[in-house]
Amino acid sequence: MTVDPEPLSPTSSKLSVRDVSKRFVSGSREIHALDRVSLEIGEGEFVCLVGPSGCGKSTLLNLIAGLDHADAGAVLNDGAAIDAPGRDRMMMFQESALFPWLDVLGNVLFGLKLKPTLTKAERVEVARHYLRLVGLEKFEHAYVHQLSGGMKQRVALARALAPNPRVLLMDEPFGALDALTREQLYGDLQDIWAKHRKTIIFVTHNVREAVCLGDRVILFSPHPGRIREEFVIDLPRPRDINSVDLARYSTRITAALKNHVNRQGEISE
Repeated sequence: MTVDPEPLSPTSSKLSVRDVSKRFVSGSREIHALDRVSLEIGEGEFVCLVGPSGCGKSTLLNLIAGLDHADAGAVLNDGAAIDAPGRDRMMMFQESALFPWLDVLGNVLFGLKLKPTLTKAERVEVARHYLRLVGLEKFEHAYVHQLSGGMKQRVALARALAPNPRVLLMDEPFGALDALTREQLYGDLQDIWAKHRKTIIFVTHNVREAVCLGDRVILFSPHPGRIREEFVIDLPRPRDINSVDLARYSTRITAALKNHVNRQGEISE
């Protein structure tokens, strides 16, 4: 049974964000989360969104997921406007959001409810395939309380991948993990991306993390949220987050981030 399509090259535009603006009302305040943001993301591309809190990174991810709607502009998936969640786009959050009453296999199977055409046996086969992919095939009958933080996120990743989405949206999925666990997951995620070439949009505050993972790093500035700069990461994979070349990219992007934010009086050093 085939559980994944052939890898694709990032040649065509998969997602198109066109002049998007979004505001929220919080009490008596109006928050301008995104202001005329435009971005093209290719099929099979790994793009990281970086910026300080309040710059609209997660808001943009929610718009792409179809969990919210823009006040102006358009978000397109394969040329069609996104107006609702879809099985072709799966979201992964900082918290694993696993169901404690289900074991590991049950949690991954839950994601496969989005594939109603599969038989029960086929669902189990697919779920086990993705548990092997994240290195948890020996833990399929373990429960959430028996897992480490890193293992929980591996289960969440397997659950997100199991319905075979074309787009994976990741909102600071490794932010709460220790450094060693994060580094292990950087390697795992790069390996999975290389094998299956999903389109991945990854939100993070960690510049080194973004450089380690992304083909491009998109730098946002806050109040209102706007794209300020874009950096193409021309480094071979797999990447080591501790490498000197990666550190050079990180230093340049961090300097640009501080420069943009300092102009708005957000950081003073």
